[in-house]
Amino acid sequence: MLIIADLHLGKIEHFRKHGSALPDLSNAIDYINLEQNIAEFQPETVVFLGDLFHSTLNKSWQIFKAWVKRQPVNFTLIVGNHDVIPVTKFRELGFSVVHNIKCDGFYLTHKPEDCGMDFNICGHIHPGFKLRGKGRQFLNLSCFYQKKDQLILPAFGQFTGNYYIKPEEDEHIYVCSDQAVLQVV
Repeated sequence: MLIIADLHLGKIEHFRKHGSALPDLSNAIDYINLEQNIAEFQPETVVFLGDLFHSTLNKSWQIFKAWVKRQPVNFTLIVGNHDVIPVTKFRELGFSVVHNIKCDGFYLTHKPEDCGMDFNICGHIHPGFKLRGKGRQFLNLSCFYQKKDQLILPAFGQFTGNYYIKPEEDEHIYVCSDQAVLQVV
């Protein structure tokens, strides 16, 4: 199983429709990254932890439909707060559409939830972390944010933004670079 959080496809088109001049490159990079992960890990199923699409149907939907048809995997969508495209559209593409998945001690959701005895894996927050150097240099990076019974995944989409985390004691931050995922806290 490959788990992806917060792709936000169609967001660029949504903003363009409202007058923002944005290049269309981010979605292409997202598809390339998705295909590389599917090829490398060869999952049976790709689970999207919500916010697969950012808005209502737009031209991104046709691109997405064509992409899905070429993929050798099954897809599941855990519905997120931005997933407003009718569920029937996803089901027509062969998607399983659910509100959560409980499996072998894990509880997959869109938003962070207290899951009792299960370990929650979720998205929604778009966690980021600011690395600061001694010479006032800094890097703002997406990150995995681990709490005692929860792992919040970084947003997979290129055009999403971050909510910068200040971890508490016994919480861990794993920043994402182009080459690796590194624990910094």
